[in-house]
Amino acid sequence: MAQPDDMFGDDDYPAYTMGRAAEITGASQDFLRRLDEAKLITPFRSGGGHRRYSRYQLRLAARAREMVERGTALEAACRIIILEDQLEEALRQNEDYRRGQESRQENGA
Repeated sequence: MAQPDDMFGDDDYPAYTMGRAAEITGASQDFLRRLDEAKLITPFRSGGGHRRYSRYQLRLAARAREMVERGTALEAACRIIILEDQLEEALRQNEDYRRGQESRQENGA
């Protein structure tokens, strides 16, 4: 089982309450709720139904807030961020695959 220190070091661990998440991102709690409605972030729900956010989700929320403040519509900002993250993941997977191919070639496989 993970120790508390391990969990708080995990970017995906839902460590932050909605109030703290709003503080950290500089966004309102209503804005965070709208990001949930727009499907950009889906916060974990505590046993009592309270939203909990991870550091990764806070980064996405902060990016969305910045884009909206610069005039991008919320829905468009969310879609852009989702696509950017999908592209980043695809590029990472492609690089991992390329490294694996090179490694196999070097080992004569």
